[in-house]
Amino acid sequence: MRPAVAVVDDASLIRESIGPLMPGLDVVASVATVEELVRRSPAVDVVLLDLHLANLEQQPDARQGIAAIRTLTRRGYRVCVYSQEERRFVLAACIAAGASGIVSKALPRDRAEQLFLDVAAGGTVVPQQVVGILEVLVRRDCITLLSERQRQILHGRARGLSYAQVARELFVSESTLRGYWFDLTRSLSDSLRGLTPGEIERALGLAPGDLLEYWAEGAVDPADPADPPDRKEWWRIGGRSR
Repeated sequence: MRPAVAVVDDASLIRESIGPLMPGLDVVASVATVEELVRRSPAVDVVLLDLHLANLEQQPDARQGIAAIRTLTRRGYRVCVYSQEERRFVLAACIAAGASGIVSKALPRDRAEQLFLDVAAGGTVVPQQVVGILEVLVRRDCITLLSERQRQILHGRARGLSYAQVARELFVSESTLRGYWFDLTRSLSDSLRGLTPGEIERALGLAPGDLLEYWAEGAVDPADPADPPDRKEWWRIGGRSR
């Protein structure tokens, strides 16, 4: 049975292409904004979300970035970010905000479809840029709940090795290693969500405040009573490149 999918993207070409080009997905909703998806409230296994949704002419107030992820995850949706964004700290912030996966729009169609299926099935997809950050955090003891085997796997993946290469190094089958990786990415994503921007900044040697404009703690959700209306709207990414 194909997983039910919702697509949130301000580019109509992307919205209209996912279904025909990825037959393994059952696209039941394709909308330009998170607000429209929340209004419709479709029952889906995963939401494919573009990070940058603010079109200054057509939808200048559309919620985007971290705020979009938080809005959807608070309503029970699994979110897979589908974006051209490459800045690793922004991608780490997406995981920290609750995204279950990040898939680059630069990937081949069949590879992207398989990653979407993995997220829809309950998996976690962590891109290489974020794997490198997680490896640094583990090495500096910011994340400690890992076995020695998991640390070895993370180290190999952070060096850019394939599943097959890491499996050969550790003398395990590739299928066994993928099982380890599934558990590892889920554990690390949960750990990353528990760290503060300040902890990440200190561990990575960043300047204080470098992460704040991307981080979940600063994202405002006016529909959520837990978010005071006077909190600064850090979630806007206006003027920054995609």
